[in-house]
Amino acid sequence: MNYLELILTVCSLSQPTQCDERKLIFETATESTRTCMMQAMPYIAQWSGEHPNLTITRWRCVHPGDEGNKI
Repeated sequence: MNYLELILTVCSLSQPTQCDERKLIFETATESTRTCMMQAMPYIAQWSGEHPNLTITRWRCVHPGDEGNKI
């Protein structure tokens, strides 16, 4: 298995301009960040359900260590 990082940009519902990033490890059969983007929705939905005071405004997949490269 391969691992990618799923990076979520999340904002507080009470203060929508207060945002930061959360990183999740995403296990996938391929190293493709495009495949990660397509398969990430169930993980994003689960994370969102576990954090009801935050909203996810965007997300991206990167190879570990490549956080600065926005895709």
